[in-house]
Amino acid sequence: MLGRERIEYKDDAQITAMRAAGLVVADALAAVRTAMAPGMTTADLDAIAASVISGAGAAPSFLGYYGYPGTICVSVNDEVVHGIPGERVLAPGDVVSVDCGAIVAGWHGDAAFSAVLPDADPDDLALVEATEQALWAGIAALAKGDRLAGVGDAVEDVVAASGRGYGIVQEYVGHGIGRAMHQPPDVLNYRTRERGPRLRPGLCVAVEPMLTRGSRHTNILADDWTVVTVDGSRAAHAEHTVAIRESGVWVLTAHDGGAERLGALGLQVAPVDVVG
Repeated sequence: MLGRERIEYKDDAQITAMRAAGLVVADALAAVRTAMAPGMTTADLDAIAASVISGAGAAPSFLGYYGYPGTICVSVNDEVVHGIPGERVLAPGDVVSVDCGAIVAGWHGDAAFSAVLPDADPDDLALVEATEQALWAGIAALAKGDRLAGVGDAVEDVVAASGRGYGIVQEYVGHGIGRAMHQPPDVLNYRTRERGPRLRPGLCVAVEPMLTRGSRHTNILADDWTVVTVDGSRAAHAEHTVAIRESGVWVLTAHDGGAERLGALGLQVAPVDVVG
């Protein structure tokens, strides 16, 4: 349609190449999750991810992107996304969101998780769990639906079912991904009248809901990167890069391709068969 950017669809070889980048991201996030503890700085987490990415012969997607100074984004408590790693010391009970991207042979992978450090507030744990549920419901919508807007429908359904009135951040959304980290189409996390493009094999997108315990509205701090909630409420962020194939979806940034979480929803993953 006029006024819309062209969506890039990938073939199996290109999806396989993206899987390599996705696995580097999965390894980096796993290393950060394992190491993360009170007393560490957010720069310590950045160094862990940087070591994994460089050790794999990959490059970070974020470092230098529009001048961004870190390998990963580390957002704490009321920080929603794009927190810059630095001297901040993590404290017991902090909600920590970590976003990571990597490039292998020109192809990007992008994923994020949130976790609550020990001495967690149960309400923070519930927020993180709801955000993960929203992520996987959105991914399942890619497998079962026919239009991209089904992702936003699924996220809203999870929030409604929680009964907790979480805010769904609208200013920052998922996106297409491939040889660029951000490509068309936008992947909204909320219900809209616009149904979006039809889902078809070769579409690769990053699904990334962001929920808050209060207002959905955000501000950007003076560093021009860190996004915070306007009311100081805590936030969580979860993300995976997903490829749609003829036979289903493949979660490129999950070690198991999404088999466990999608299996619990009655779905199977559809990896590319690698001949070699």
